[in-house]
Amino acid sequence: MKLYFAPGACSLSPHIALREAGLAFTPVKVSTKTHQTEDGGDFYVVNPKGYVPVLELDDGTRLTEGPAIVQYIADQAPASRLAPANGTIERYQLQEWLNFITTELHKQYSPMFDPSTSDEVKTKQRDKLAKRYDWIAQQLGDKDYLTGPTFTVADAYLFTVTNWAKPTGIDLARWPALQSFQKRVAARPHVQEAMKAEGLVK
Repeated sequence: MKLYFAPGACSLSPHIALREAGLAFTPVKVSTKTHQTEDGGDFYVVNPKGYVPVLELDDGTRLTEGPAIVQYIADQAPASRLAPANGTIERYQLQEWLNFITTELHKQYSPMFDPSTSDEVKTKQRDKLAKRYDWIAQQLGDKDYLTGPTFTVADAYLFTVTNWAKPTGIDLARWPALQSFQKRVAARPHVQEAMKAEGLVK
């Protein structure tokens, strides 16, 4: 398998999942500015949408949306418990979390990285995100992870997106439960591996 990624982008989520699952893969670095792979290839040939992540399977099949990719990864290594079994209510609850993170967090952050976005709009986005984090912190409570004591692909996604808080001017000190969550996930050995491989930590 190949994972097309950009350092620190949402592709960090499946990168973490692949390492947590213990699956063999080749990371392929992509520039989100030039839309080229590290060897100079045209990334639009790989994904006409132009963005990461892309998971390319050994038979050439490509998956291009993070929540779908991480569930595929989890299902290849059920013993990793990265996702509950298909058909269970717990699986649908995991999908609920993935959908919430992708629509209510991930897409709310997107305008913050656009140089053309006005300060007024960025302030509104921060306010929207703060309300979402109010709710997430309440759901976390004193749990280790979103669905309880077990780390899942939803936790990898929340961790990845919430790493964007600091560079966009959001202070997580307002949510101690979320701060603790970020530290807990960051300390996981496979998360450290993924972040080091992307040059995010030394």
